[in-house]
Amino acid sequence: MITKTKVMIIVHDIFVCKPGNASKLAKKFKDAMAGNKELVHIMTDMTGGYNRVVMVSQFESLTAYDQSWEKMMKDTEAMKKMNEAMAGYQDMYLTGSREIFRVW
Repeated sequence: MITKTKVMIIVHDIFVCKPGNASKLAKKFKDAMAGNKELVHIMTDMTGGYNRVVMVSQFESLTAYDQSWEKMMKDTEAMKKMNEAMAGYQDMYLTGSREIFRVW
């Protein structure tokens, strides 16, 4: 049985990695964002385009999504830890994109 949720917004952050880096980047994201309640999945491709990592997040509204960005911009101890864990991630991917979907 499928249950309905209050989630209204699903965000896909998509990274196309340099060859051999998708699993490494996925692990880095998983470790760095372990406490992020909005993060639902970190996925690597099995078909389609190669070397992709997709982070799936969910939010109740676009306002909640915007508030999560504001929270990430604050210089808190948690953000310092996350930034340390993410050190060097920019060297692991070539390009990226974001998709924002409304759930009906």
